[in-house]
Amino acid sequence: MNLPNKLTVLRLLFVPFYVFFLLMPGIPHHYLIALVIFAAASYTDHLDGKIARKYNMVTDFGKFADPLADKVMIVSALACFVQLGLTNAVVLILILAREFTVTSVRLVASSQGKVVAANIWGKVKTVAQIIAVFVIMLLQYLIEIQAIAPAVWVNAVGEGLMWLSVAFTWLSGVIYLMQNAEFIKNAK
Repeated sequence: MNLPNKLTVLRLLFVPFYVFFLLMPGIPHHYLIALVIFAAASYTDHLDGKIARKYNMVTDFGKFADPLADKVMIVSALACFVQLGLTNAVVLILILAREFTVTSVRLVASSQGKVVAANIWGKVKTVAQIIAVFVIMLLQYLIEIQAIAPAVWVNAVGEGLMWLSVAFTWLSGVIYLMQNAEFIKNAK
């Protein structure tokens, strides 16, 4: 397993740790700890792709595992946000629907002997989701340490970023389906 693939696996291993800290309000600075772990996991997403492209280490495993790790990372954070009341279930459902659809197309392409990598819109979607999750955790940490008071604007910023990420998620999904329609047409 090459270094970029190890970084992808590391991203998956970070997930249970930030979920644990995110959902443990009894631990001091739990939002900050979850935020730092999430940021480290997010950075591995940037780093694995950069290394893979620069040193010609792109693999079929990476083409599948990297987007999967992104999905697990984001969906885990959003599921926690729903439980904590930081976003609503509709956001999670809309993002999951897009992710299942794109993954289904990837599986169909794979059954036809093709590996379809993420496009630039998938990367934009992931960055939008990461920024939304990051900012929401940061705002919650600032509330936790009483640097800011809980306020309507905090919720509005969080929800606005979540819905913006949903818009990019669906836009990227539609573009992905259009670019890969041949696999759906040729499915048996």
